[in-house]
Amino acid sequence: MSRIGRKPIPVPGSVTVTIDGTTVRVKGPKGELGRTFRPEIGIELRDGEILVTRSSDEKRDRAFHGLTRALLANMVTGVTEGYRKTLEIVGVGYRAEKKGKDLVLAVGYSHPVMYAEPVGIQIATPSPTMVEITGADKQQVGQVAAEIRKFRPPEPYKGKGIRYQGEQVRRKAGKAGAK
Repeated sequence: MSRIGRKPIPVPGSVTVTIDGTTVRVKGPKGELGRTFRPEIGIELRDGEILVTRSSDEKRDRAFHGLTRALLANMVTGVTEGYRKTLEIVGVGYRAEKKGKDLVLAVGYSHPVMYAEPVGIQIATPSPTMVEITGADKQQVGQVAAEIRKFRPPEPYKGKGIRYQGEQVRRKAGKAGAK
């Protein structure tokens, strides 16, 4: 049996879990998330814990067993603590600022790049070279961070661009000087 799938998910007191067949809704202080899972995977709420079971021992069902448990655990964590990604902006004149619900990036183009804040996500700029993305849905937070990073990914020669906090950019040597 799956080691991850077997593990019960503890549900804090501030979280309400509603299971309706294959659809699970999780509501907590940071928001509400819902997801529909595969019918082969059984999900039940017992004694303040979510238990995930599978119908057979086929390879596909074993894979979905661990996946379902991990997704449910992420939903519970998201509505209690939330998720955060931080982006760093490196480069002379590169900066970000928040205007209403839009993130405005100056990243070396002839025009500012506008990014609208999606529903369920909060974008903040604690400094002109930092962008913080927070939300309850782990997948959506990561997706938004990837979309913002895509406007100017870090380049290997000078290291300029938008990168995740703590990301190591592999640098390349420039041209060898002419003799």
